[in-house]
Amino acid sequence: MASENVVLADRTRRKESNPKGESKPPKAIKAGKPDVGAKDKVPAAPINPNAMFQEGFLASVYNEKPCKPVVTRFPPEPNGFLHIGHSKAIAINFGFARYHGGDCYLRYDDTNPEKEDERYVRSIQEMVEWLGFKPYRITYSSDYFHELYRLAEELVKSGKAYVCHCSDAELKLQRGGADHKGPRYACLHRDRPFEESLSEFRAMKEGRYKPQEAFLRMKQDVFSGNTRMWDLTAYRVLDATHHRTGKEWRIYPTYDFTHCLCDSFEKITHSLCTTEFETSREPYEWLCDALEVYGRLKIQGTVLSKRLIQKLIEAKRVRDFDDPRLFTLVGLRRRGVPPGAILSFVNELGVSTSMSEIQIARFENAVRRYLEQTVPRLMLLLDPLPVIIENLPDDYLEEIGVPFSPKNPEFGDHIVPFTRRVFIDRSDFREVDSKDYFRLAPGKAVGLLKVPFPIRATTFTKDPDTGLVAEVRATYEKPEEGSAFKKPKTYIQWIAASEKHASPVKAEVRYFHNLINLPAEVRAKPEKKTATAKGSKAQAVDAVDAEQGPAVVNADLLDGREEGAREDDAKTAFLEDINPNSEEVFPNAMVEIGLHEVRKRAPWPEEEGEKKEGRSGPETVRFQGLRVAYFCLDKDQSEEGKVVLNRIVSLKEDAGKGA
Repeated sequence: MASENVVLADRTRRKESNPKGESKPPKAIKAGKPDVGAKDKVPAAPINPNAMFQEGFLASVYNEKPCKPVVTRFPPEPNGFLHIGHSKAIAINFGFARYHGGDCYLRYDDTNPEKEDERYVRSIQEMVEWLGFKPYRITYSSDYFHELYRLAEELVKSGKAYVCHCSDAELKLQRGGADHKGPRYACLHRDRPFEESLSEFRAMKEGRYKPQEAFLRMKQDVFSGNTRMWDLTAYRVLDATHHRTGKEWRIYPTYDFTHCLCDSFEKITHSLCTTEFETSREPYEWLCDALEVYGRLKIQGTVLSKRLIQKLIEAKRVRDFDDPRLFTLVGLRRRGVPPGAILSFVNELGVSTSMSEIQIARFENAVRRYLEQTVPRLMLLLDPLPVIIENLPDDYLEEIGVPFSPKNPEFGDHIVPFTRRVFIDRSDFREVDSKDYFRLAPGKAVGLLKVPFPIRATTFTKDPDTGLVAEVRATYEKPEEGSAFKKPKTYIQWIAASEKHASPVKAEVRYFHNLINLPAEVRAKPEKKTATAKGSKAQAVDAVDAEQGPAVVNADLLDGREEGAREDDAKTAFLEDINPNSEEVFPNAMVEIGLHEVRKRAPWPEEEGEKKEGRSGPETVRFQGLRVAYFCLDKDQSEEGKVVLNRIVSLKEDAGKGA
């Protein structure tokens, strides 16, 4: 049975001409080269994009089937926004082809018009290019609808497909009940003459059946131990308008039927899929060629499912699919995560056939390491406290040169004003001094970064309504001529008030925390390779509902027709696990004026997916807020006209500042 259907797929291949010609040498990622002293150049972060293809699982995949040219594909369904899990599929499919001098298609699996939309099509291409990849060609499963239908008729004529009219309840019984533990048996329509099935299939195409009244099933092996061989659906009736073909079709092929045949049409040499598709290997081979698999990526403490994210949006728990708390790729981009950091993270994880369940902290560590050498540093105050330096005149103004990065002189430097009135962060002042405290307190001196001499606090006043310190008075500790300069024990960040320099830059800063409240036992567990996620209700639902592009039907889903009631309670319950404090806002923050030059010279770092004209959105304005965190500009602007900053990741010292 299998060999005959492979012949069917191979015959289709032979009818197609090779559109590619000779193989090309591998295309290497070009890392930015710093031009020392040039302020308009931003070096790209050094990564080794080829590491996961040189050894391990993906190296063995190629060694088992060495060929030139290599052709792969990334086949998402355009029914939602891509998330962090898709970045692994993108990096592997596009990267595998590039490493071996081949090409990768971006193929939209648009076989379900009820859920697909052009905005998802546009977003998917944008995210692929943002990650630094260029598709060889952009195709759609709908490009092949006529050829797919022709092959479906051939399958019916050969006696390997039949039209079924069973209900969901009947299908469930045929498959041994809800738990598959009961006796299994074949559908009563399975042995109908092929002429009858062909007539019924054409009736489906002509619109004589409503949805779920008839569907074409492949005649596989209902007694196989693999649920994916239990006579899967090849075509079903859908009453919907397709985003490309309109009302031309009344029937649509399923992923199980479409995927392998489109691979054949496009002469895909290596069909790389995630491990939840591993049980689909047998039906894939049943229709076409061999399938290779790699491990799927899950992230703890967040939601990846399109359906669950939509529920969060409807419940106004998040703004949209690009909310920075989400691990959609549009959300990560808005949060400021560079595309190269995502690719480095995927490369660091490596590839295996086990499912990878990754703690958010590991992902953030990878992003932090990436940003450390690639973005400038600016002084930023989350909760500013004014300090008046009483022994400086009202019109005092000194311009001080500050480097954008002490570790990267090629970033250059910039000027900041120093005046009689400066701001420090409230966390850098104490009303009562102690021996183990080295920042500002009454009677204690502290250095201001890059300012020649320290300041010493003398007095402070408090707001009678809030009880908070409202203002600090200090003196500038410039030694008398001939006296020795005593270096302070600590330097703190500051921003001066200067009308001439439009300083400070007022900002609203948004901090993002885990969207899901993870149970303590889950937070304490190390990362693991597993088949399912455990922990909160949201994770449990997400393990069933997570979508990595085109979804394979779960064991208790009937060929794409979900038992809706099965998950309703769980999907409602998962909202209980949403962290109500997942976003923290600092409405009165300040940034130094160096932000203007950082903004002008964006993207930081300069990478393939962002350096093109028109691609540098506000999220490419990235910097380290000294002693605070890494930040980027958001597309929003506050009601008061302030810039809005998103925290990308914290600093290593974020667990607690030193004394």
